Amino acid sequence: MKTHEKIIQLLKTQGPLTAKILASELGLTTMGVRQHVQGLEDSGEVTFKDEKATRGRPTRYWSLTDKGNSRFADRHDELTVQLLDSVITLFGDDGMEKLISHREETAMANYSLALADRFGVAEKLQTLAKLRSDEGYMATVEQHDGIYWLMENHCPICAAATKCLSFCRSELTMFQTLMSEVAEVSREEHIIDGARRCAYKVTPT
Repeated sequence: MKTHEKIIQLLKTQGPLTAKILASELGLTTMGVRQHVQGLEDSGEVTFKDEKATRGRPTRYWSLTDKGNSRFADRHDELTVQLLDSVITLFGDDGMEKLISHREETAMANYSLALADRFGVAEKLQTLAKLRSDEGYMATVEQHDGIYWLMENHCPICAAATKCLSFCRSELTMFQTLMSEVAEVSREEHIIDGARRCAYKVTPT
């Protein structure tokens, strides 16, 4: 993977970063990283925001633009929306709900099988994150002060979810069911609402 592609990947998964942090992650000099992000800025894929520091000069944070984010977009967006429109036209809202329920049942069966021999919040979440990443969600797990977070940095079904929010409701319900014996799950950040990622708060019970 080329350096500029690695930079875009880091900004997608970690959010706004300084050139110093990017240099540390990539094993490059800060000057080298600045040359790469300058090129990405020229191409319209990244932008920056200067934030006031406690002392000295402001700190510059780089982040992806819409063009940069489009590298991760679902290439079948238009077809997806057309198919969903067709389902609603031919079978009505009930038909759409049946479609979503069928998708949920299939996913639940696969997830439940994979998590069957996993115990504890951390182990279950790591397995779930791996499954979701394999599906294109770029999922990671974090832990802060005893609370776990399932972060999904990309939504490969964004077009479908935007067209029909029941897809998002279905996914939250699945997570809550899968973790019901060990934790409570709530969605705290939502790509559909304009957030950079979907963030699920997982509180051990």
